[in-house]
Amino acid sequence: MNIPTRITDCPERQMLEYMLDHARAELIDTVRGLSEIESRRRLVPSMTTSIGLVKHAAFAERKWFQHILGRLPESECDGSMAGEASFVVSDQETVADVIAEFERASSRARTIAANIDLDATRQHPACGTVSLRWIYLLMIQEFARHAGHSDILREQTDATRQT
Repeated sequence: MNIPTRITDCPERQMLEYMLDHARAELIDTVRGLSEIESRRRLVPSMTTSIGLVKHAAFAERKWFQHILGRLPESECDGSMAGEASFVVSDQETVADVIAEFERASSRARTIAANIDLDATRQHPACGTVSLRWIYLLMIQEFARHAGHSDILREQTDATRQT
């Protein structure tokens, strides 16, 4: 794990952006070095896979930053808006493809959020009024949780390599 020590005392926005980028990087790090087969291995009863968690994170970036914050119609977001089906990775997609998709979505999220005040609000159909600050916190929580899930999957995968 990369301990987030580079920035520890700064303005709120810089801290939120840094922690979100850190959570993004941690999630990506859990799949780097996995083979295509390992990244797709189902080690829990659900459809959760290491590569699927990164794929879902790309969807979350699009949903919250492009669609909700940027107010783009789902049809104009730059990728699938499939919700829970966003964990599914096609046979044609590689680990590198999915990481690149997530990195593109993250980059676009940064661009969209850059000139929006932390207190600016948007409407979400299920959550109601949300601020950019709340979206940052939600995404930090979401990506940190998924990185934890993927850490466990990675640990299980690495253990099978040693036996």
